[in-house]
Amino acid sequence: MSSLLSRLLLFFAASLLVDAAAYGAAQYGPLPAGVILVKGAWSSAAGASSPLPEDGKMSSGRYDNAYFGLGYAVGSNWTQRYEGPPPSDSGYYVLAQIEPQNPALDPSMGHILIAAQDLFFTLAPARSASELVSYYQQHLGAEYRVERDPIKVRIADRDFVRLDYLSAVAGLHWHVLATEIRCHVVQFVFTGSSPKSMERLVEGMKTMIQPTVSPPVCLKDFATPDTVLEREEPVFSQLRFNPVAVRIVIDQEGRVRHIHFLSAFPEQAKNISDALLQWRFKPYLLDGQPVEVETGLLFGRSARPSAAALR
Repeated sequence: MSSLLSRLLLFFAASLLVDAAAYGAAQYGPLPAGVILVKGAWSSAAGASSPLPEDGKMSSGRYDNAYFGLGYAVGSNWTQRYEGPPPSDSGYYVLAQIEPQNPALDPSMGHILIAAQDLFFTLAPARSASELVSYYQQHLGAEYRVERDPIKVRIADRDFVRLDYLSAVAGLHWHVLATEIRCHVVQFVFTGSSPKSMERLVEGMKTMIQPTVSPPVCLKDFATPDTVLEREEPVFSQLRFNPVAVRIVIDQEGRVRHIHFLSAFPEQAKNISDALLQWRFKPYLLDGQPVEVETGLLFGRSARPSAAALR
């Protein structure tokens, strides 16, 4: 199998887990099918410095992501050759595409895809890893056969949902393991022709390092008239029609500490961040103590049935 075909099949595996599957069947291509990328719009951040989901790195056979608090050692014979695209405005990330250093030595080693779906902005009717994996199982094409229905498994002291399926025509197996971190479904997708090799990769997840620092409390649709004490509306000099998905971290005093734009034009990011830094929230109490909160907002137009924008 050529390296180009292998790469396309890897992306195709990712497309089966993209929330845009709600809009139609997956397609082959250089990007996961249905991912919405607006020319000129990009991810960015404002406010206090903080790790971002897309900032994970592969180095010396190890993938580390400070935002999700993950450390995953795959071995020195693996590498990342291609950088993933920026996140879509519906919150899908290709975090890492990991391949053998020399696939010619052992073609059965397969491929590893690490991806994440933001549950604040997903188009799929899912509120958890279990619901998201079940949804995509139901949308597998007729050319695929499920080898293992979704089951809950425990790996490295973390709960995962596992789904296995295959394509007899392509001679490939997919093992999907999904877990929830910071209101994202983080997915490890192992693709290859050898079931034994795929199982070894799954076993290798047992050495995964877990977060040592507690992240902010993650709450969907936290920004409501009951929680927003002061707000400033962003003013735009140019009319755009792309939805702008934004994650914000609110500190213990109710101030917006950090802003993460999943996809926005530069002027949109500046105008929205200038406004959001003026917002004041009612502090969120956990066990009687104020804590940091992470939530999502959606500015602009969207076809989503449950927009997170504050009306």
